[in-house]
Amino acid sequence: MYAVIKTGGKQYKVAAGDKIKVEQIPADIGVEITIDQVLAVGSGDQISVGAPLVAGATVSAKVLSHGRHDKVRIFKMRRRKHYQKRQGHRQNYTEIFVSRIASALGETTADVPAAQ
Repeated sequence: MYAVIKTGGKQYKVAAGDKIKVEQIPADIGVEITIDQVLAVGSGDQISVGAPLVAGATVSAKVLSHGRHDKVRIFKMRRRKHYQKRQGHRQNYTEIFVSRIASALGETTADVPAAQ
């Protein structure tokens, strides 16, 4: 079973047992969070697509860590105009472990990994 969730302005396809990095979520490490913005749920050959959300579908996840992605370097230049601008950016992220997907099609769970 898989689900398409929306968090942080982006969409992610997740399954129970997946570890993903999403936009920063204001939650402490080790806390179980519930994502109720589920856009689609699929199980085998069945699929349930919301308009815009699937009614009653939830995804439970555990916050594993917070961090920052690698630096993205921005360099702007106008030739022959003596203009150069250098800039860098590091985006914050939250790493989550998807432990449960529940919907009208059924429910799937996964155990949280022990090594954290």
